[in-house]
Amino acid sequence: MINVTIADDHPLVREGIKKVIQQEIDVNLIGEASDGHELLSMLDDHQPDLVITDITMSGKSGLDLIKDIVNRYPGLPVLVLSIHPAERFALRSLKAGAMGYLSKSSISDELVKAIRKIVTQKRRYITDAVAEQLALQVNRTHDSKDAMDGSLHEILSDREFEVLRMIAAGDQIKTIADKLSISLNTVHTYRARLKTKMNLGTDVEMTRYAMLNDLVE
Repeated sequence: MINVTIADDHPLVREGIKKVIQQEIDVNLIGEASDGHELLSMLDDHQPDLVITDITMSGKSGLDLIKDIVNRYPGLPVLVLSIHPAERFALRSLKAGAMGYLSKSSISDELVKAIRKIVTQKRRYITDAVAEQLALQVNRTHDSKDAMDGSLHEILSDREFEVLRMIAAGDQIKTIADKLSISLNTVHTYRARLKTKMNLGTDVEMTRYAMLNDLVE
């Protein structure tokens, strides 16, 4: 029996995952959380064979959550199930330690296959969309024209990338600080690094870049 714990801040999404899992005789849901802090508290008490989590929940950053799980519970695999397209978060999720990245639109088609491959075969589950992103990354290492192909954001740290997306979404500095649980000065520091790394002078330019590269809804 494969024991699974899920984390998502949308009750309807959790219900959808539960319905898929409950149809399988070899997969058992043993816990569900609505945010990262609740998930970590749950894992302290009991560890499943696999964690399925969203990448953008309220509170703790999804990428930070993956890293925390990998560091605190070595050997516990994480499968990301996200509304965001693969080009936005898949590679960062895998680099953080996730064993797979699925779109929520693929719940019924690929979720169980991913669970079984990750847990029983101890292998990553790579969809065609994620494989395409991996191939693009390999190509970029042989191409010095990063600024031309719209991959400037790939050089950002995970936290810088999050701040870029929040600025582009219209969040104020205080809102960003509150969401990421960091100080106002730290947000300003990340903002300054963004401008330097990406050679973008204003928030408007960062927003335009993010929108052109489909980094925000």
